[in-house]
Amino acid sequence: MEGKIIKGIAGFYYVYVKTFGLYECKAKGIFRNQKIKPLVGDNVIIDVIDENEKKGNISDILERKNELIRPAVANVDQALVIFAAADPAPNLNLLDRFLILMLKQQVDTVICFNKKDIVTEKEIRLLEEAYIKCGYKVIFTSTYTEDGIETLRELLKDKTTVLAGPSGVGKSSIINNIHPDANMQTGMISEKIKRGKHTTRHSELFYIQGNTFIMDTPGFSSLYIQDMEKEELKNYFAEFHEYDGFCRFNGCAHLNEPGCAVKEALKEGKISKIRYNNYTEIYEEIKNQKRY
Repeated sequence: MEGKIIKGIAGFYYVYVKTFGLYECKAKGIFRNQKIKPLVGDNVIIDVIDENEKKGNISDILERKNELIRPAVANVDQALVIFAAADPAPNLNLLDRFLILMLKQQVDTVICFNKKDIVTEKEIRLLEEAYIKCGYKVIFTSTYTEDGIETLRELLKDKTTVLAGPSGVGKSSIINNIHPDANMQTGMISEKIKRGKHTTRHSELFYIQGNTFIMDTPGFSSLYIQDMEKEELKNYFAEFHEYDGFCRFNGCAHLNEPGCAVKEALKEGKISKIRYNNYTEIYEEIKNQKRY
């Protein structure tokens, strides 16, 4: 029987099989021996061992389209990163770190700023200018007025989207707006594992309709850029690319070098100061990681 892992916790995997429902499964020992860990989003084959109790074993993991390391999920089409536009103020350094990680894993990202109803048009414009210029899709939503929710539904349609963002930005409210049965589904799993359903501690997948799935992941308050040389970092800032080849020095890091075209564009307001400052901070962090 073929299904999809929608949640994994404490060695149990909850596999949703269309028309048959949810099965609590263990993974066969062969995966451990091969050092393969089943992931949320995996399409799997299960052997049913008790139909009444809805229990089974995962006997095979079907080929993955992709596999993200952070967050640890599989078969993703895009990421939706959600920050509050205010209350709390968006930590744009954290946002840029997430965007770098997704680019590194070759996943397209949509940026969503929630709580649109409590910010001014000027604040919205500043955020738009910083990120639309870099080629990102940016949307503003309000779960209070439902502004932007329909646009969001369209962006998610027929895709498997991983949702991420810090705690307290309204991620759960957005999920409940898009998918009113989400609480019911979460409650169903919580009942099986006897845990509360209000805080996302583990990645979890929700079936919306057709080929539309969303994966909720635990909130994060920090992200570290690892396995990257400091010289690589500039490749992850799309707004720098149009100045490639215009700096005085080959391999310019766009920091203190004379004749730097990126610094010139920054002075002229063509590059966001916020994004550039985040670049310099992350660059220093990577440089210092290598030193120790």
